[in-house]
Amino acid sequence: MGRFFDAFRPIARFLPEVTKPAGRVGFNEKLFWTGVVLIVYLVMRLIPLWGVGTTGSEDPFLPIRVVLGGHRGGLLELGIGPIVTGGLILQLLIGAGMISYDSSNPDDRAMLTAASKFLALVMTAVSAVAFVVGGAYGSLSPLAGALVIIQLLSAGMLLMMMDEMLQKGWGIGSGISLFILAGVAQELFWSTFSPMPAGEYVRGSVFAYFQAVLSGKNPLVAFYERELGLPTMLGLVTTIAILVVVIYLEGVSVKIPIVHARYRGFSGQYPVKLLYVSNIPVILASALFADVYLLSNIIRGSPISSSIIGDIVGRFNGSQPVSGLVYYISPPRTLSEIALDPFRAVAYMAILLSICVAFSLVWLSVSGMDAQSVAKQLVESGVQVPGFRRATQPISALLSRYITTVTVLGGFLVGLIAALGDFLGVYGTGTGILLSVGIIYQYYEIIMRERIAELHPGLERILGGGKVG
Repeated sequence: MGRFFDAFRPIARFLPEVTKPAGRVGFNEKLFWTGVVLIVYLVMRLIPLWGVGTTGSEDPFLPIRVVLGGHRGGLLELGIGPIVTGGLILQLLIGAGMISYDSSNPDDRAMLTAASKFLALVMTAVSAVAFVVGGAYGSLSPLAGALVIIQLLSAGMLLMMMDEMLQKGWGIGSGISLFILAGVAQELFWSTFSPMPAGEYVRGSVFAYFQAVLSGKNPLVAFYERELGLPTMLGLVTTIAILVVVIYLEGVSVKIPIVHARYRGFSGQYPVKLLYVSNIPVILASALFADVYLLSNIIRGSPISSSIIGDIVGRFNGSQPVSGLVYYISPPRTLSEIALDPFRAVAYMAILLSICVAFSLVWLSVSGMDAQSVAKQLVESGVQVPGFRRATQPISALLSRYITTVTVLGGFLVGLIAALGDFLGVYGTGTGILLSVGIIYQYYEIIMRERIAELHPGLERILGGGKVG
């Protein structure tokens, strides 16, 4: 292990940590703790920051607010952004070969977790300071600014602990995925059925459509057009279509026959899914975009803002990006916006697709999902492929024919679906819907594994543990 992780060894002792359960946690107990975490998260979304007001203020994270699982002006202002960014920094360094890391080494894994926690806390503090200094809450006194930073840092630490609690076996999946799913589900519900006034009609597209038709508006025009970028019936239909497409793609896989050496008569198939790295690339891409938005907010109002750096990073007009990189990583949300600036749509799609493919390949090596690591896990579990020696190398050679290809293709597809969903006004954003379907599908797989492992404990090593991205 390189000296980079050694630097975190003394720090690891002082970082907050959730203890692993002493024994196996039953499925019902995992459901209970997952529910507790979800309730705490939803309550935190409702608690406003003490001492500040956000009426009429700017929201630097508006383009990706739903995906970050945050809430404007509340304790969850920063959402999961700092937590994901901390892991993102390490993954990029590992992927670039700047840090040596062995996913099979328990010590390396422990130090990676400690480093991720430390960087997540640092990014939370930096983001909180940037929001206060950048004027996201207007002009605050030094005392009020310090209190806001403390509140955001405390909330970020609690989110991090809840995520770790689930991942260490107390619950199902990961907190990050749970928070994303909760945020998108809430946005989807309110965009469809909200009775709250918004513009000429209510916010919910279903009720607003009938209001518009009953008031004499052309039914076809009312289907796709609303003021202020509010949700439309066209957006609802597109959301359903995107859901169907993603659900279909989640089930596409190449199945490799396997048998178990110790359990005679046991045979099955090892699926190499088309979306092999699942929703990870778009989560990391969203975190990267959030960091660019944050950087733009930091330099706003400073001398750097009028320099070439400010021109490259870009500027906001209120909450709307108007120039530079922040403009081109913020998708146009309607067809009329695309018609006004088609180059922006092309640039956004090209950037998102490139980043998703790159992060897919990085995640492949960092997460232990590469052909060599998977082959080693299969051999150690007593599994072999008919017609191949029970050894890592031949199985790895077989898997590598498929894994690299589906990794690149899967990263490209998730980026494409996310971009198209954004362009067509999908509820919860295209990225949010894509993540939600992947998360639900992974939760289903985890629950099935948990139930089978309880009924047949001997199969647990074959099935493996399950975590949602």
